[in-house]
Amino acid sequence: MSGGKETPRQKMIGLMYLVLMALLALNVTKEVLNAFVAIEENVQKGALTQFERGEASKADLVEAKNDISLEKVKKVKYFLSIIEKIDKETALRIKEIDDLKLDILKKSGEKAEIAKDKDKEAILWKSYSTKEPLKPARLNLMAVEAKDQFDIPMHTIIGEDLTNITGSGKALWENYNNYRNSICNLVGTYSPPAGKVWNFKSSHINNFKDNADLVKQVDKMMAKNKYNDKDDAEVIKQLYMELTKNERYDSEESKNIHWIGKTFDHSPLVAALASLTSLQQEILSARATAVTHIKNRVSTGEYSFNKVVGLAYGPSIANAGEEIDLSIMMAAFDSDNQPTISGPGITTYPGNGQGKLKVKVSGNNEMVLNGTVSIKKKSGEIKTEKWSHTVKIMKPQGTISLPQLNVLYRNYPNRIIGVASGYEKTILVGTDGLILKQNGQEYIGEPGRGQICSIQIFGKNTTTNKQVSLGKSTYKVMNLPKPALYLGKMESTGTVSAIKNEKRLFAHFGEGIPLAATFDIVSYQITVDGHKSDLEKGYVLSPKAIQLLKMVKEGSIVTIIATYKGSGYQGKIPCTIIASK
Repeated sequence: MSGGKETPRQKMIGLMYLVLMALLALNVTKEVLNAFVAIEENVQKGALTQFERGEASKADLVEAKNDISLEKVKKVKYFLSIIEKIDKETALRIKEIDDLKLDILKKSGEKAEIAKDKDKEAILWKSYSTKEPLKPARLNLMAVEAKDQFDIPMHTIIGEDLTNITGSGKALWENYNNYRNSICNLVGTYSPPAGKVWNFKSSHINNFKDNADLVKQVDKMMAKNKYNDKDDAEVIKQLYMELTKNERYDSEESKNIHWIGKTFDHSPLVAALASLTSLQQEILSARATAVTHIKNRVSTGEYSFNKVVGLAYGPSIANAGEEIDLSIMMAAFDSDNQPTISGPGITTYPGNGQGKLKVKVSGNNEMVLNGTVSIKKKSGEIKTEKWSHTVKIMKPQGTISLPQLNVLYRNYPNRIIGVASGYEKTILVGTDGLILKQNGQEYIGEPGRGQICSIQIFGKNTTTNKQVSLGKSTYKVMNLPKPALYLGKMESTGTVSAIKNEKRLFAHFGEGIPLAATFDIVSYQITVDGHKSDLEKGYVLSPKAIQLLKMVKEGSIVTIIATYKGSGYQGKIPCTIIASK
């Protein structure tokens, strides 16, 4: 437009462009201001939601005053008194901010004295009321005419200096931080009836480099207090950090700007109001969190729960290197209303919502325990449920090996017992021709013609159905030893009287061989001092054989040769007895 001589038409076109750009700028400003109006509306709704959340938790605690437990009622009244202190502090802050909103509206020439609910032309829909002191006034910023007014909000709240606040924002900042400290102190300081004494005192933290630095400073402050760090630490830290703002900022134009100056400098009227409502929402959110946490110290609802513990359940049997599955859960209980239990054992009540049974384990493979657990509802009604638990029983087992005596005998039912310690089931598998047959809790081993054979042992977890090899043992294979021949109980010596009166023969192992093999006498022949009997059948002495034994006198030599069979073997065995007096 300044490049050279222009015709009237060109000048007119240039002027139209200027007007159009101005109109576009005005339209953008209007859209931005309306965006602040929408933001403030959403924040108002959010503040009401937080108000109602806190009221719901408080109502649950008020209802618990009707509990049948006198001890619980005392605790309820005590914690309600703490909530009343929180509510008193919260109401002061809500009203302070509401008064500041109406003040800057009035100074900006807006009419916000008369409440007209849902009237599109009215700025004030619902006034602040002492009947609901925690509920902010309800505003309709769309009805504000001077939405872009910034001088009055800025000077009223800030004053004249962004670094040194002299306006109403000075008290607003101090009271906001005092509220933060007060609510944390009230949450962390208490001594309920028959309970421990806890104390917490906050200090001011409003200068930090970043969030990590804030966390570090808050942790340091909390470490100086003797509070219930197990139950309250997380909530106190959450409340403190959510209500903490950095007091000073640096910008390209200015240094050391106060948070109030940074927030409200040249802020349009609707934006300033939205920022104030945001502070109310933060305060009500903190109040709701605090009230809910305090309410949880005393159980409410049909059943009583005010404590939570972590529990883990898994297999009652496990071995090194084995994978197991654990079930992790949270359990809630009422420290003022302990359950009662029944079951097969000695009952104790250690607290923490538990009853314990001390039971002596007995049986072979498993023991099934049953009983009941009962809890009293708030109405006084007793709720009872059955419980059951299965214990896998493992026999204590130690193993001692004698390698030189690792022998299995052919044609003999070798008794074999294997124990897979730590497993419910033991499995034995024979190799190298060994046949294993299960006989109740034992195995019977029958080796083949080889010189050695092996037994492999497996442990099986019946819960997971996993089978694990636990080792392998090798055994020598030998023929069964021959039995000894006995005349009655006599093998090498006997009195004359005993020899003359015995009428039976026996074949079995002597005391040095602990095998339980049995043998039958097929036939026999007796010689007494050179006189032989006939070859007789069976093990019972014939009359002729008995008559021959009647000839025995002191010093006589009795020789018996018998044919036997049993355990897959047969053959001849001798017996020589010298008669004594």
